[in-house]
Amino acid sequence: MRFGDRRTSDNVEYREGGGGGMFGGGGGGGRGAGGMLIGMIMSRFGIIGVIVVIGIGFLIGGNPLGLMGGGTGEPAPQQKADPQSARQVCGSNSAYRFSCQTLASTEDQWTAMFREAGQTYQPPRMVLYTRGAPSGCGQADSRMGPFYCPADRGIYLDTAFFDELSQRFQAPGDFAQAYVIAHEVGHHIQTLRGLSDRIRRAQSGVSEAQGNALQVRMELQADCLAGVWASREEGIMEPGDIEEGMRAAAAIGDDTLQGNNAAPESFTHGTSAQRQEALMRGYRGRTLQACETYTNGI
Repeated sequence: MRFGDRRTSDNVEYREGGGGGMFGGGGGGGRGAGGMLIGMIMSRFGIIGVIVVIGIGFLIGGNPLGLMGGGTGEPAPQQKADPQSARQVCGSNSAYRFSCQTLASTEDQWTAMFREAGQTYQPPRMVLYTRGAPSGCGQADSRMGPFYCPADRGIYLDTAFFDELSQRFQAPGDFAQAYVIAHEVGHHIQTLRGLSDRIRRAQSGVSEAQGNALQVRMELQADCLAGVWASREEGIMEPGDIEEGMRAAAAIGDDTLQGNNAAPESFTHGTSAQRQEALMRGYRGRTLQACETYTNGI
């Protein structure tokens, strides 16, 4: 990808520290902080094992699948963006600059697509952090990987994950990194359109396997929406970029991550083939409508 001197986003901040422990942080509603943590883990790029999530669910009590999605229907109030501070954060190193340019690109493209539909796009805020930081869904931790928190409509990212994506998951490349951010923006779009709430309601009271299947549909749609964004940015795409995204999608499929112990009923993000297909569906379809198939009937 070649962003060149294109703008960086003003909806960025750097955050670190903050206590609250594993279940600490803001948010609210009847689900509680533990439930919001589970939702936070599940609305993410897909490298945490489902056994960890289910274990947390049993620890706090209740069916963890009934708690996925996190937060309440209304987002926590956001502080007004500080463009000057955002520019300082984005200019502090190359990884931050690239992340800020990617977010700005998603803002431009989704603003245009929402306008075409007669709607107004409200961008998320991206919080860049090192090791740990407070979020509206509890304490962010680098070991969780990137995630979207619906409670404060924030994307949380420690860019050290990009090194893990390249080295541990064998998915290098700048487009692979952009795909991570665009996937989390996809979750934000689901929140704006009310899809996240619909899926959480559908998950309530169903079996674990059924709840997992619904979560897979949500994650695949986020992949699809990432593909839609990429297709609208043909001017910055370079040869080999989409292949980088396909390698990343394959590397974080549930079947690949679980290996020989793969249990399809436990999948929460989709197989490698499904994630690749979803990314390409959006890339070829170029519209929101191309991704509707994943949530039809919910």
